[in-house]
Amino acid sequence: MAVSAEIRTDGSPALPPGFSPEEVARRVMILKRFRELLQAQRDRFRDYLAVLDKQKDVIEQGDAGGLLVHIELEEKIVADIFAIQKVIDPLEAMYRIACPENAAPVSEVKSLKDALEGLKMEAVTRTERNKALLAGKMDSIRTEIKTLKKNPYRTAPPVYSEEGTAFMVDIRG
Repeated sequence: MAVSAEIRTDGSPALPPGFSPEEVARRVMILKRFRELLQAQRDRFRDYLAVLDKQKDVIEQGDAGGLLVHIELEEKIVADIFAIQKVIDPLEAMYRIACPENAAPVSEVKSLKDALEGLKMEAVTRTERNKALLAGKMDSIRTEIKTLKKNPYRTAPPVYSEEGTAFMVDIRG
């Protein structure tokens, strides 16, 4: 947003040519709200990354209950991310209309968007890592189940079966 830093004789900032005070106020409001939403989105992604790290530890420990809790928490955070994104998209369109490309870019918004992109890529990387860990853990559990099915004692008759032992006892004497 290219707002002049010039000061008028009465001490108030000079408005860019062709802009009313209402237009400048509207653009500032859009910029502030857009920045707030980007910061909220960045915070949600940081929370998501923290959950993914803890989820990795839970997967490695094999704690099914803990994994379920982390998956539920992950789903809530992802839902928050998508809800905020639904608001960011139209606000970003308004921001682009209010601040055309030829205007000086607002460095804070650009840095927030860059940080968000970095966090998104990191989230994708960690999610893929956790998927691979979980797939490996599931394979080892499947292998363990197969070895239990092959246990020779599983199909052997019990020691006290009908063959060779008394089945009924006469207690009358």
